Amino acid sequence: MVGMIKKEDVEKVRAAADLYDIVSATVTLKPSGTGTFVGLCPFHDEKTGSFNVRPSLGVWHCFGCGLGGDVFKYVEQSENIDFREAVELLADKYHIELHYENSGNGPNRENNGSKRTRLLEACEEAQRFFVSQILTKEALPARKLLGGRNFSQADCERFGCGYAPQGWDNLVRHLASKGFTQKEIFDAGLARQGQRGIYDYFRGRVTWPIRDSTGRTLGFGARKLYEDDQIAAKYINTPDTQLYRKTQVLYGIDLAKSAIVKKRQVVIVEGYTDVMAMHLAGIDTAIATCGTAFGAEHAKIVRRLIADDSLGAVQLVGPLKIKDQPLSSRIVFTFDGDAAGQKAALHAFGLDSAFLSQTFVAVADNNLDPCDLRIERGNEAVRSLIANAKPLYDFVIDAAIGRFDLTYTPGQVGAMKAVAPLVAQIRDRSLWDAYARKAAGRIGVDLEVMRREVMAARRQMHVRDEDAYAPKRRFDREERRVEPGTNPYANPAARKTLERRDAAEQAYFKIDDAVFIAEQQFMATLIQVPRAIDRTMFGQLTIDHFMTSVFRTLFQVIAAAGGLPSDNTPQGLWMHNLTKAGGPMLNQVINELAVMPLPLPGDDSGNGAQPVQPNAPGGAGAPGAAAMQLRPATAEEQRYATELLTRLLDMGFMRQIGLAKRRMAQLPDGEEKITLLGQITRMETARKDLQAQIYGNTVG
Repeated sequence: MVGMIKKEDVEKVRAAADLYDIVSATVTLKPSGTGTFVGLCPFHDEKTGSFNVRPSLGVWHCFGCGLGGDVFKYVEQSENIDFREAVELLADKYHIELHYENSGNGPNRENNGSKRTRLLEACEEAQRFFVSQILTKEALPARKLLGGRNFSQADCERFGCGYAPQGWDNLVRHLASKGFTQKEIFDAGLARQGQRGIYDYFRGRVTWPIRDSTGRTLGFGARKLYEDDQIAAKYINTPDTQLYRKTQVLYGIDLAKSAIVKKRQVVIVEGYTDVMAMHLAGIDTAIATCGTAFGAEHAKIVRRLIADDSLGAVQLVGPLKIKDQPLSSRIVFTFDGDAAGQKAALHAFGLDSAFLSQTFVAVADNNLDPCDLRIERGNEAVRSLIANAKPLYDFVIDAAIGRFDLTYTPGQVGAMKAVAPLVAQIRDRSLWDAYARKAAGRIGVDLEVMRREVMAARRQMHVRDEDAYAPKRRFDREERRVEPGTNPYANPAARKTLERRDAAEQAYFKIDDAVFIAEQQFMATLIQVPRAIDRTMFGQLTIDHFMTSVFRTLFQVIAAAGGLPSDNTPQGLWMHNLTKAGGPMLNQVINELAVMPLPLPGDDSGNGAQPVQPNAPGGAGAPGAAAMQLRPATAEEQRYATELLTRLLDMGFMRQIGLAKRRMAQLPDGEEKITLLGQITRMETARKDLQAQIYGNTVG
């Protein structure tokens, strides 16, 4: 039996892991306040980003679906694995050796890594094997095929092209010699099960590695070379495994990711050689699906990378011929102009609602795919193809109209009946009416008749009206975010606005109250910047100083976690201790408070405002932000924390004085009443002393 991972090793992994680095591999993050980043949640579909990451604290939280936690929890959710496997995966990434407790008498082979890690290692070794075979004598047909498509040896090396030799078990025997078991080879999708054991899945084919956005090989695509191949399919792909899901992988995403994020554009092609041709022609945002049509899951991956939002939908306002002006986000599909291409375009049209950005279609003359276009006309023709892409709506509507003879009325009516459901699916009310007008003019029917057909189709399909060109209140949140180096909350009114927004957005207690806001802001400051809290004043706090039940419980949790942390406590350990003490009931509360924006200026010093080396890959000896000690508080943070502490202590004095006065009013004249009067006098004096110490006055 495999034992538990030692606690100190878990903390080493936590300290080394860079949350920003791990999350940004799949989600495009934008700065939003001091040390906070926002993006589209990878765990549920959303139109406006509510996924918040605070790398300096090692915490993430989605206000949309409620999920959140530390770096381990993120890996668990994204990879669909348990806690132990998440630790092992990150340990492998950051080259940390793990040790196990209570692992039995003898060594256990599984201690060398999780199952997922072993499958990844098997795929990487298979890729090295395929690449080593491409230069053999047997691989001449593979080299001829690639060379015939204008791919040089250097090009093939860049994209990892390889060759799976003929025979039954060349790869199986190679992997076995490297220490992989038959089960591991089979589970990685590299072998098939036969009557006498396993044999190679890929045989006598050109291979392409299919990688995730971080460059890890998950599976392979392979093209047929020989007529006597027992598998008739021209292309085959790795079957679905723990690593590889055809609906969730995109070929070329490892090469295109950085360009997609930078340009907020993606070009979707149909095959492996098309991706190669696009990249070699300078279209570095090209990707392709692997053995399946572009679907909803693929759309989610693309949306997270391009930071898809409604601003991208206003594409038709933007693509003006202004030098050096970047375009807004857009998705470009490349299809053949034949029947199959039109069918694929219709499928993409049905997915258009998955995107807020405008979708486009690029179709070459003579139905050439990008690879053939590059062969016949060169790289410039490929670049021109993408530059001159037309909106998907236009392509699909024109294709539908083109099927009918518009010379006579029956053809016109048929075209109208075919086009109306297509126009009806356009969600943007600013566009569908314009396309209805355009289609009516092209077909030669009355505009009002066309509008009636479209409206009837919209009602039947229950299409929701949207307007990308109208201002949206949902953008107010991003506009008000605190930017590093600025202090938009120097104005007390602006600060109160953010405090009230924080109170309204949290999920655990819906209230708009001055007492609640003060308690919420104090707890958020305590969790995010504990060194801003004055220890002497904090020592005066008791559970009775909090009125909100959730914060009363959270105060007890902080006490259970050891109270205020020491200055040399790592950021990640502080959050881990809090969430451990809080348990499942309070984890969401703690996560929300950890990512909640504070009404404070950004920190230009780099102390927690930005992640540690956000663009640098994690490696040995490069600790993440969670390993850093709790950062010192700025003067502004200290003032804000002291102000909140004073409010809590002052409200505590007020409640005690009020209770004492009510008690005194119920007592007859005597010694007890005089004693209470003395207590009230002392509390009022202490309250005025506190105000004088903080505010320089004694106004009660």
